[in-house]
Amino acid sequence: MSSSYEQYQKRRLISSYISVVLSIALVLFLLGILGLFVLNAKKVADHFKEKVTVTIFLKDTAKDVEVKQLEKSLAMADYVKSTAYVSKDQALESMKAESGEDVLDFLGFNPLKNSIDVNLKADFVTSEKLESITTEALSKNFVDEISYDKDLVAQMNDNVKKISFWILLISGLFTLIAVLLINSSIRLAVYSKRFTIKTMQMVGATKHFIRRPFVWQSVKLGAIGAALALIGMAIVLYFVDKTFPELAFVKQPALIIVLFVFVFALGIFITWISTFIATQRFLNLNTDKLYY
Repeated sequence: MSSSYEQYQKRRLISSYISVVLSIALVLFLLGILGLFVLNAKKVADHFKEKVTVTIFLKDTAKDVEVKQLEKSLAMADYVKSTAYVSKDQALESMKAESGEDVLDFLGFNPLKNSIDVNLKADFVTSEKLESITTEALSKNFVDEISYDKDLVAQMNDNVKKISFWILLISGLFTLIAVLLINSSIRLAVYSKRFTIKTMQMVGATKHFIRRPFVWQSVKLGAIGAALALIGMAIVLYFVDKTFPELAFVKQPALIIVLFVFVFALGIFITWISTFIATQRFLNLNTDKLYY
């Protein structure tokens, strides 16, 4: 009978430990994934900003030396990421490939203009800076006009601000949820041992002596849960990098290592502090109240 009861208690204990580990792993995994987005939010936003193309259309009277000089000055500018010269013939071929029709058949001449496609660095893709760059380029007498999607730029910058705000808000909320859930799981595990805690205290054991095995056990569970969360994060990071290599998530290993260390340390810290508080509560509790 005693052996059967001991096995039952052992199974309950193991089940409790598994529940704590899974709770810690799941919460830290979600928090870690959110952390990856927080760390790479600017990189993702910059990636899309740098896809915005500013097209400088040149007059037909523009001299080769003037065009070369403009290309060189753009390449040396601190706000330019890349430039590409597109001749009117190349533009016509691109239009033909997209529409399947040849404009020459209708007009008899090529109405397009030579142009330079400019991709700016992300920090300069704002309405104000684009206006300044446009004004400077239009001051050259061989530049006909400059074209870019103003509405897209304005909407993109507005969305980046909104997304950044919500990411920070959700990060704080997830951190709070992580602490509460892990703390709840740890408290339930300690609660099942409340009579053992009080019995040890009644026979003269010090609070530090009683608390130490509970804290050590919880720290081990926290480390296991954090390790599982890190494995899950690594798998997600691997597939994201394979699916979107242009975002280059793994090109900043220092940030990823810091995040992984933070998640692991957070798992250990929360379990340690939760166990300390939970055991302290039962150590200070009257014997009569252990049954409630």
